[in-house]
Amino acid sequence: MNSEFYIYELPNGIRGIHRQVKSGVARCAMFINAGSRDELANEFGIAHFTEHGFFKGTEHCKAYQVNCRLENLGGELNAFTTKEDTTVHATVLRGDFAKAVELIADVVFHSTFPDHLLDKEREVILDEINTYRDSPNDDIYDTFEDMIFAGSELGHNILGTPRSLKGINSAAIHRFRARTHTTDKMVFASIGNISPNRIKEIAERYFGSYAATTQEFKRVKPVDVAQFEKVLNKHTHQAHCIIGARAYNLADKRRLPLALLTNILGGPCANSRLNINVRERNGLTYNIGASYSSLSDCGLATIYFSSDHENSDRCREIIAGEIKKLQDSALTSRQLSMAKKQFIAQMAILTEGAESYMLGAGKSLLAYGEVDTLEESYRKINAVTASEILEVANDVWREPSVLIYK
Repeated sequence: MNSEFYIYELPNGIRGIHRQVKSGVARCAMFINAGSRDELANEFGIAHFTEHGFFKGTEHCKAYQVNCRLENLGGELNAFTTKEDTTVHATVLRGDFAKAVELIADVVFHSTFPDHLLDKEREVILDEINTYRDSPNDDIYDTFEDMIFAGSELGHNILGTPRSLKGINSAAIHRFRARTHTTDKMVFASIGNISPNRIKEIAERYFGSYAATTQEFKRVKPVDVAQFEKVLNKHTHQAHCIIGARAYNLADKRRLPLALLTNILGGPCANSRLNINVRERNGLTYNIGASYSSLSDCGLATIYFSSDHENSDRCREIIAGEIKKLQDSALTSRQLSMAKKQFIAQMAILTEGAESYMLGAGKSLLAYGEVDTLEESYRKINAVTASEILEVANDVWREPSVLIYK
């Protein structure tokens, strides 16, 4: 048994994971394995709209009561939606933990989604869409994902469009939830100074009475798309560019070498190769970085930068040169050791935050059915070889696609 976590399962299939720590604050989250890729063609935006609707009242609480229940106690209730998941999470003092769980159960299983409040919330989401459109460094990611996942359920915006949102009402949301929010695809994660026995007792009290339900559809792996290079005239003050390619899924053993490579190339630290060579040495950009996200059946590796229009070609030249270095020569023993040490330290610092630690553990249990201890994660990182990093550099970055906003 993983001594770092207490893992359990309720009779209806909802799985739970808990870590007991000394703290006066407790956190919990319900992960639902349903996101924007699970929407039908006439439902684009409904997963995110459902998340917003969780705060619009339940069979037991009015909307203001949902929003004030934990805030009046100094706590917080929030939620977010991704391509594959919807998560409702709460932070409270330890003594109020059961109240937080009760509220999460209420919004997940008893939300009513009244049409008159959804009409108002639709305007809020339209404003959210426009906010992204006014931010080219955010909007370009959505456009790039639409293009690189074209023809699949992943190839549309999480927020939906003004047109698609018009067709979403209470009945549509209830149908979507019945199809996608099933107990076999739910994980309840928690962290705080609460004993495992007490955690399971609370989980059984608030989640255990619901009938077991099973998701009856399977996701379809996105088809490959041809490499592309496209320029869109957005009349922006700067050029914005994404260079990217399909990458490895959550279960692929090459995922960790690629994560290390991404960190070396354009991670958050000032010593990443792109930051040093594009920003520090040449002064061509303020904003540059690399990222890698993995999904259940695919992944995406990207490099983003913004620059003055006349500098964008030079930025791309330097980026291509840095990628080629990583494709032509394996890291030296010293370079590899330093890269691993940095990556492990970043992970350790990130997991010092209780909320991020809990969210990571819950996501891992949902995706893999198990969770590695930190020690096991460090062992896997230290086992990555220079030849594996060289291999993924040549595989993923062999022929990337490019999108430019001008």
